[in-house]
Amino acid sequence: MKLTARLSALPLSLGLLLVTASAAAQPVYRNVDKSGKISFSDQAPAANAQPAAPRAGISSASTEGLPYELRQVVQRYPVMLYTSDECAPCVAARSLLITRGVPFDERLIKTDADTAALQRLSGQTSLPVLSIGSQQLKGFSDAEWSQYLDAASYPKSSQLPAGYRPAPARPLVAQSPAPAATGSANTAGNAPAAVAQPTVPQSVNNGPTPSNPAGIKF
Repeated sequence: MKLTARLSALPLSLGLLLVTASAAAQPVYRNVDKSGKISFSDQAPAANAQPAAPRAGISSASTEGLPYELRQVVQRYPVMLYTSDECAPCVAARSLLITRGVPFDERLIKTDADTAALQRLSGQTSLPVLSIGSQQLKGFSDAEWSQYLDAASYPKSSQLPAGYRPAPARPLVAQSPAPAATGSANTAGNAPAAVAQPTVPQSVNNGPTPSNPAGIKF
């Protein structure tokens, strides 16, 4: 009886495996709206769908010397990585982009102003955050990030020229320069400037006056 039950269950198990394999092999289509936002669906985009307009990308220096196809992708879907110091997932996220050869800009979150700006951008303060065009990915996931990079047509392996160097990471909020010191600084050997003495009202030093016969001091 047990052997018969196992044999009768075998076709069902094989059917489930085939259905699972079929679902795993189902293609995922990239849909890009006019604003450049990427989404994924099992439905192919409409034949009359308009491609997204090119978006303002990272600095021109970041695309200089890149192969033509990669330069077009960078200009269309610029990549920005938001990180902070002592953030292990940030290190893994940066490593993925570097290993894959994805040109990207990096912004550091260090100050309260940086944190507030990140909150406005992403709605949260946890890191890392990745933006690909207008698409934001919050929290590092190798599989998810790779899927979105694939959808944006970034190559799976590095095509960067040998001499390519990414732009250094910068604070998210630009720091204002310190105000210049006013007045001339004292140098060694010079006597300190005399401190100006406050002006004392005449009535205090001279005693009674015609307008103040009692000599009251204020």
